Amino acid sequence: MDASKPAKAVKDVVENAAEKVADLLTPDVPGSPGSAPATLEEPTTPHDPLPPKKEQGTPETVTPTGATTGVPAPAKAQQGPYLTTAQGARLRDTDHSLKAGPRGPILMQDHHFREKIMHFDHERIPERVVHARGAGAHGVFEGYGTAEGMTRAGFLKKGKKTDVFVRFSTVLGSRGSADTARDTRGFATKFYTDEGTFDLVGNNIPVFFIQDGIKFPDVIHAGKPHPDREIPQAQSAHDTFWDFVSLHTEAQHHTMWNMSDRGIPRSYRTMEGFGVHTFRLVNAAGETVLAKFHWKPKLGVHSLTWEESQMLAGMDPDYHRRDLYDAIEAGAYPEWELGIQVFPDTPDETFEGIDLLDPTKIVPEELAPVQPIGKMTLNRTPTNFFAEVEQVAFHLGHLPPGIDVTNDPLFQARLFSYLDTQITRLGGPNFSQIPINRPHAAVNDMFRDGLHQHAVHAGVAPYRPNSLDGGNPFVAGDEENAFVDVPVKVAEASKVRANPVSFDDHYSQARLFWQSMSPVEKEHIIRAYTFELGKCYEQAIKERQLQCLANIDPLLCQEVATGLGLPAPEPTVPLADVVPSPALSQVGKEWPADGRIVGIVVDDDTDLDDVRALRMVVFTAGMVPLLIAPHGGMLGDMPVQRTFATGRSIEFDALLLAAAPAPAPDAMPARDAKAGANGPAADNSAAVDPRVTLLIDECWRHAKAIGAWGAGVTALKQAGVTGTPGVVSGDSGENVFSDVRQLMASHRVWERFPASVA
Repeated sequence: MDASKPAKAVKDVVENAAEKVADLLTPDVPGSPGSAPATLEEPTTPHDPLPPKKEQGTPETVTPTGATTGVPAPAKAQQGPYLTTAQGARLRDTDHSLKAGPRGPILMQDHHFREKIMHFDHERIPERVVHARGAGAHGVFEGYGTAEGMTRAGFLKKGKKTDVFVRFSTVLGSRGSADTARDTRGFATKFYTDEGTFDLVGNNIPVFFIQDGIKFPDVIHAGKPHPDREIPQAQSAHDTFWDFVSLHTEAQHHTMWNMSDRGIPRSYRTMEGFGVHTFRLVNAAGETVLAKFHWKPKLGVHSLTWEESQMLAGMDPDYHRRDLYDAIEAGAYPEWELGIQVFPDTPDETFEGIDLLDPTKIVPEELAPVQPIGKMTLNRTPTNFFAEVEQVAFHLGHLPPGIDVTNDPLFQARLFSYLDTQITRLGGPNFSQIPINRPHAAVNDMFRDGLHQHAVHAGVAPYRPNSLDGGNPFVAGDEENAFVDVPVKVAEASKVRANPVSFDDHYSQARLFWQSMSPVEKEHIIRAYTFELGKCYEQAIKERQLQCLANIDPLLCQEVATGLGLPAPEPTVPLADVVPSPALSQVGKEWPADGRIVGIVVDDDTDLDDVRALRMVVFTAGMVPLLIAPHGGMLGDMPVQRTFATGRSIEFDALLLAAAPAPAPDAMPARDAKAGANGPAADNSAAVDPRVTLLIDECWRHAKAIGAWGAGVTALKQAGVTGTPGVVSGDSGENVFSDVRQLMASHRVWERFPASVA
């Protein structure tokens, strides 16, 4: 035996351990675009394509009919070191078209030019009519086993792990709109179960604007930009939206949620998800219950302030997308618990007087607690956004055995619409064969041909019954865990275009939501209504919506009317007697701060050892520290991630100050509007760079935790915020961060927000 081999093995182990320790000591800040650093010069040595980044993933490599291939994911990506045509012929030039001489016309025989331009001209597909702006991630779901007595769905069994893909989205805006618009958010989850795909297609709001799907085109047409000018984009603050919801009063409950802080979530990671509809669960014995699905984020439910959302729309319109991917890259994997509210499956399908088939109503959690049944962790970002996030197709009819639909009229309409829309958007009926949509279960569907058919089907008898293919495929029974349409008795009735009488209450639950809010949340709702209605031109629309608000709560109506300069009308219906639901409020709870961004202001005179130690403490706490300095480059051995020119308060969840930098040469207001609002004649003799003062002022105004030590305390004094709630100082960065971390558990320092209503 070679005596050097054991020694080499020990050496390799030591070196690997040293590398891991080095990685821990110098954690990466997320955001680098490639899996390897770029070189200054264009590389010329051929090599295979670089692998995906370590946090990226793709769906399991399965065939169009659900068979696992065992082929590694990179096999689906481009192959080989050399540029080729789409047919694999290697090319020596792709920078010049084939011409009749250097100054002559392009020749028709230039097949590479024609292929390249043809493909480019057809790269775009129709965007979604709604939910066009989105982001997605891969992950895993693990069942708790707590639902086994209620449903026979196998993916909910204890310890069962199932791959998932989640797509988050806004509703109204186009693909290029801002992430932070006031809007409902989509929360759609594709479970790749071994019993067939399950799509839970929900929102971050548990109710919807309409009770019957036939009104879906109306509400979307009203919310979309005006058809004559195609403005405003991704906003509900315009006449057509408020014209519709003030006339179609069943929309008032959902509108109240949109006007609350729920309409501008801090992050996809701090957003609840809801299945919206009531589902029917069936267990192995054939017994049924009704249920509503809930996603509960590990980090709690948090929102932006209205000013933050507007600033982000201009400065970082990709904020939510970036936040999701940076968190996964940093290892702060977003987590949600899946829970269900369970109700008896009674003939009237109501619970505590609430019609469970009405998608504009909730059942307060105090009446029906949410029972956790599993946990989802998102741990991989897409490798290719178009192939995965754009081409993923959800459908409410993708159901596994054990989960069934109900007669909710909006649910029933969505069962048609979601399937129908894929035909246009994805080019034909075979969209389920696109890799991101392929089931991870055996598929034998007898569907044949059509555009973009990827499967190569065998046999001659895609019909039943048959004898030529030996009778295959066979129908399954209970022993083979076949899907069962629950035999629910349908009430005797005549064909009508009408809703049940129980759907007629349009105001009580909007009042329930309002009464459940804290004073500061009520203040935000008042400001949102005042802003949105203030953007309307038609006086009649404002007055009509004020009447709706009066029917919800006179105080709400009065405050909004005052802001609009209009009289507040009296209610036209009796005010509902409601019991507040504390579960609806975001204030008064504490949550983990994993993945939060902490800005650290430094300069060239800062104690580097102190900052280095602080960075590690922040990393160890599961957060991401970003150094903010007068200039880019390095601060000792630490990279500067933001400068005073590129950093802004909206990016940070908390601010720490290790320095009070003097005004830098580029801080002149004439050169940088962020330096101050007083124009070229402003006095720049202040002790602290005005952009740092602005940073502190904005963080304070947005009720974020602020801490300082050493010279940083001077910056707090310059900003005039010392001694106010949520502003701490100490003798070291680590001690200050300890206090700031406790403040971050509440998301904001709520005491800083004034509230005029109780």
